Amino acid sequence: MNIITPINQLGYGVTGLNIVKSLNSIIDNVALWTIGNPQITNQEDANVIQKCLRNAVVPDFDAACIRIWHQHDMSQFVGRGLRIGFPIFELDEFNDQEKHHLNSLDKIFVCSHWAKEVCENNLTVSKENIHVVPLGVDNNIFKPCEKNNKSTTIFFNCGKWEVRKGHDILPEIFSRSFTENDDVELWLMCENPFLSEQEKNSWKKLYTDSKLGYKVRFIDRKDTQKEVYNIMQRIDCGVFPSKAEGWNLEILELMACGKHIITTNYSAHTEFCNSENSKLINIQNKEIASDNKWFVKNIGRWAKFDEEAVEQCIAHMRDIHKQKQNQSLDVNYAGIKTAEEFSWTNSARKIISYV
Repeated sequence: MNIITPINQLGYGVTGLNIVKSLNSIIDNVALWTIGNPQITNQEDANVIQKCLRNAVVPDFDAACIRIWHQHDMSQFVGRGLRIGFPIFELDEFNDQEKHHLNSLDKIFVCSHWAKEVCENNLTVSKENIHVVPLGVDNNIFKPCEKNNKSTTIFFNCGKWEVRKGHDILPEIFSRSFTENDDVELWLMCENPFLSEQEKNSWKKLYTDSKLGYKVRFIDRKDTQKEVYNIMQRIDCGVFPSKAEGWNLEILELMACGKHIITTNYSAHTEFCNSENSKLINIQNKEIASDNKWFVKNIGRWAKFDEEAVEQCIAHMRDIHKQKQNQSLDVNYAGIKTAEEFSWTNSARKIISYV
């Protein structure tokens, strides 16, 4: 099998690394071409990646080729086999360039049934050639933790600074949820390597200037998944008021740790977020996706985070804090069970079954 993917600590890179590793553990002939220079943080991963890169020197040109990458760039593949695109997208509509690239594919892999429906509604590719391959979590790294017994209720959000992820409304939500006397903190690991220093500082200022800005803690981006786990095990609840997600690896990782989740009941993460393992924010309407940065073409919609949605999020955060103060906030066992079902090995097996 031929794979084209980035290998790094960003979303596509983490996905590509774990899919290549899992495929390699099941079949012997995984050949790898990387988009950009591979960024590998341990020798075990390096050994697998080096083996798969060597396989690419004399590849099977009749084997299927899977490209794990953006939907607007699906032109480059290896060999004569099936051309399979694996895009991770957030909106409910594609622009003309994206449609042109996706419609050229023999098959399309997507993370969720939500994404499959988007493809079916927008593309000419037959439904039989659009397959759901859910992503996973590395349960060797993200393991169930003991509940945090410190008195402070710690809320957490990670994911690069974006309007799409609700980072523009989270300061207001946090400030309206609590008073100065409440023993709460909000931890943010939201470094965005694609922003200028001025843009990064503007995002931080949005929080530090808020009523409870002194209760907000900024955490630098971590180089390894183990370092991310070391942060996650110290918090109580992940809060993700996102307008749209292509998957959201961090939510599933937090579930694997047994942490509680607050998130919107919309887009790809509904593949694994439900009323048993998450506190859901129900969305009544959608709006044109626009942030004057990454989404500027007025094509596609995302969740409209109106006052009713804000109030739901506030209620969920207050409930988590109340349980913590009453010492009744237990481990999220339903989340742990969900994370066990969404393994990277299962992702690889799905891929093999559809190729």
